[in-house]
Amino acid sequence: MGRGCYTTKVNLLVSAKLVIGLGGMPGSGKSLVVETAREMGYDIVAMGDVVREQARIRGLEPTPQNIGAVMLALRAESGNYVIAQKCVPKIENQSSGCVLIDGLRSISEVDIFRAHFALFTLISVHAPPQTRFERLKRRGRSDDPTTYEGFVERDNRELGVGVGNVVAMSEQIVVNDRSIEDFKALMRENFSRIETLWLKK
Repeated sequence: MGRGCYTTKVNLLVSAKLVIGLGGMPGSGKSLVVETAREMGYDIVAMGDVVREQARIRGLEPTPQNIGAVMLALRAESGNYVIAQKCVPKIENQSSGCVLIDGLRSISEVDIFRAHFALFTLISVHAPPQTRFERLKRRGRSDDPTTYEGFVERDNRELGVGVGNVVAMSEQIVVNDRSIEDFKALMRENFSRIETLWLKK
C-alpha cells in the first residue's frame, strides 16, 4: 500500500482539495488507477455512477444501450458539462483532501473541474483496443459490451462525446501494457509526482 495523499497543504488551503481527473477509453485500466488511488487515501467520485443513477431515476435497466442513451440524453438536455456539474458537490463533500474523479469524457467537463478546483490535474490511461475488449469481457459489468461489434459501437459513442480530446489534453498519459502490480506501482509513482508538484506551488 502506498503512503497517503498529501493532506497538509490541502488543510492549509482550507476548502481546497487536490483533485485528479481520470480519462481513458473503456477497458483501458481506469479501475486499477481507482484502486491504487483508494489505497493511497484518495476518495473516489465516479462520473459513470451519475449516469447509472439517472438511468435508475428514468426507470431504465443498466444495459450498455440504456446507459449510453442516458449519457447522450443528459448532454443534449443540459450541455456537455452537466455530469461534471452534478459531480462538483459530491467532490466537495468527500472527507479526504485528495479526490480522484473517474471517467471524464469531454473537455467541457475538464473546464468545469478546473474552474472549481485550483489543485486540478488531468491524467489518462491508454491500452490497445483488443486488449481493452478482452478486459471488458472478463469484467462483465451490466453495461459492458459482450461482442466486438458492441465494443466498437461503445468506443465510437465515447469518442463522439470527446474522450479522445480528454486524453489528448492530459498532463499525463500512462500506457497500461504491463502486469497489474507493475502498473499499480507506476501509478503510485505518478500520484506521488503530482502531489509533490502541487506542494512546490
